[in-house]
Amino acid sequence: MTRIISGAAGSLRLRVPGSGTRPTSDRVREGIFSSLEARGALEGARVLDLYAGSGALGLEAISRGASTLVLVDKAPAAAAACRANAALVAKAAEMAPAALRVVPASVPTFLAGDSGVYDLVFLDPPYSLPPAELVLALERLVPRLDEDATVVLERSSRLPGPPLPDGLVEERARTYGDTVVALLGRA
Repeated sequence: MTRIISGAAGSLRLRVPGSGTRPTSDRVREGIFSSLEARGALEGARVLDLYAGSGALGLEAISRGASTLVLVDKAPAAAAACRANAALVAKAAEMAPAALRVVPASVPTFLAGDSGVYDLVFLDPPYSLPPAELVLALERLVPRLDEDATVVLERSSRLPGPPLPDGLVEERARTYGDTVVALLGRA
């Protein structure tokens, strides 16, 4: 079961696509959001959740005070789950549904055409994603980041981290079993 951990929509159960996704565990999400709250990175944040799956990471940010959210996933089942979950969280958080947008597109395609600026970005790609595609996503993401933005990159602990493009630096990383969560910032 995937649920919102805390905030206005705390304990709300989320729909998860039947296959093709790897939901972030509650333990890992608690660690991520503890770090983000300590940084003051949530209140009023413009959030982008790439490879969104169920949308749990971005929706947790909304529940905890972020102002807007874009969820991006190309899989039709994931996009449908994101739409359903966004509607539930918007209602629980008493937000206008327009503040939460779902985009059914590949991440590189979305970033190539997007003009938004974001304060907080989640990247939780499939562990099988070719490294070149992740590097391309990071390169296209840099111009979309506010100067104080935080990027949360989740990856397998069995694989090395991707080379970071100019404009991004790893500020810290923490390992949770077979998952590494890296917090990246603007260089």
